Amino acid sequence: MVKNLRWVIVFLLFMVYMINYLDRVALSITLPMIEKDLTINPEEFGMIFGSFFFGYALFNFIGGLAVDKFGPMIVLGCAVGMWSIFCGMTALATGFWSMLVLRVLFGMAEGPICSSANKMINGWFPRKQAATAVGFLSAGSPLGGAVAGPIVGYLALSFGWRPAFMIICGIGIVWMLIWFFIVADNPEKSSRVSAQERELIALMKAQNGGDTQELDGDVSGHTLGFYLKKPIILVTAFAFFCYNYILFFFLSWFPSYLVQAHGLNIKEMSITTVIPWIVGFVGLALSGVISDTILRMTGKLLLSRKIVLVVCLLAAAICVALAGTVSQVVPAVILMSVSIFFLYVTGAIYWAIIQDVVTKTRIGSVSGFIHLIGSVSGIIGPVVTGYIVQHTGKFDSAFMLAGGVAALGAILVFFVIKQPKTQTPLVASSH
Repeated sequence: MVKNLRWVIVFLLFMVYMINYLDRVALSITLPMIEKDLTINPEEFGMIFGSFFFGYALFNFIGGLAVDKFGPMIVLGCAVGMWSIFCGMTALATGFWSMLVLRVLFGMAEGPICSSANKMINGWFPRKQAATAVGFLSAGSPLGGAVAGPIVGYLALSFGWRPAFMIICGIGIVWMLIWFFIVADNPEKSSRVSAQERELIALMKAQNGGDTQELDGDVSGHTLGFYLKKPIILVTAFAFFCYNYILFFFLSWFPSYLVQAHGLNIKEMSITTVIPWIVGFVGLALSGVISDTILRMTGKLLLSRKIVLVVCLLAAAICVALAGTVSQVVPAVILMSVSIFFLYVTGAIYWAIIQDVVTKTRIGSVSGFIHLIGSVSGIIGPVVTGYIVQHTGKFDSAFMLAGGVAALGAILVFFVIKQPKTQTPLVASSH
C-alpha cells in the first residue's frame, strides 16, 4: 500500500511535466550550435519550431479521445516512452528536413499529456481539490524549463549537442517504467491505494454532489459535440490559445533573443533563462491554490476561475509587450519574468474549468479539444516570429504582437464566462 497515493500520482505527473519541458526546451537551448552545425537560418528554425505543433495539436485531440477510451495510465505511459525516443533521435538530424520530420513526430508523441493528466486528476480528486492538484502538477513545466538551461547547456558544451539529446532521452524512459509500476486510472482499479484513502476520496466526491452540474440538463448523456458548441468551452479554448502564444513565443525564441539582441553567449543565456522559469514555477504552483481559495471565499465556482484568468492574462500581456521595448538585458529579463509569472498563474485555470463543467466521461476528449486549439498558437507564433526576425532583424514587433493576442483573450473571458444563476454554491468541507 502507498500512503496518499493520489498525491504520489500528482508528484509523478509533476515530474513528467518537468521532463516534458526539459525535452522540449532542449532545442531552443542548443539552437546556436545546431544553427551553425546544420546551417539552418532563423526563418527555417521558425518553421521547425512550428512543425512540432502540427503533430502536437493533432494528437492533443486524438490523445484526448484515446484517454477516454483506454484510460490515462496506458496512454500517458506509452506517450512518454515514444516522445523520449523521438527526442533522442534529434541527435540523428542532418539538416532542415530531417529536423522538421523529427520535430513533428516528437510533437505527436507529446500530444496526450494534458488530457491524460486531467483525466487522472478527475479520477482521483474531488472538484474542490482539482485546481490545486492541477496547479501543482503543472508547475513541473516551468521547473523543467528552468533546469533545461543549465542541464542541456552543460551537456551540450561538455559533450556536444547530439549526445545531449541522447542523454535526456533516458530520463523519460526511466519515468515511464515507474509510472506503469505504480499508477492506476482511479482508486477502484488500484491495488496500491489503502482502504482508508479510497473511502476518503469517495466521501469527498460525494460531498461535492457527485458529477458536475454546471451545464444544461442531465450531464451523463452529453456528447462531445454538445460541449464543443458551448461558449464557455470555446472561449476557454481561445484563452488557452492566447496563453500558449506567449508561452511558446518565450519557449521558442527568448533564448535566441538574448543572444542576438543582447549579445549573451550560450553559457550566459543558459543561466539567464532560468529566472523566468523559476518565477513561472511559483506562479503555476500558486495557480490552483489561488482559485480554490477564492472559491472557498465566494462559493462561486466559475467566478473564482474568471477572476484569475482576466486579471493575470491581462497583466502578462502588458509585461510581454513592454519587454520588447527595452534596450537593456536586465529590464528585458525582469519584464519577461513578470509576464511569465502572471501567465502561469492562469495555467491551472483552463483545466479547472473543464473539471468544473464537463462530465467525467468526456474530460479527456474536451481537454484534447482545448489543448488542440491552444497548440495552434504554437504553429502560428514561432513561424510568425521567425518571419519577423528574418525580415526586420529585430524582435520588438513580435513582443508587441504576443501582448496584443493575450489581451484579446482576457477581454473575451471577461465578457463571455459568467456565473450561472442557478448554481448551488460550493463550500469546502472539513476535509
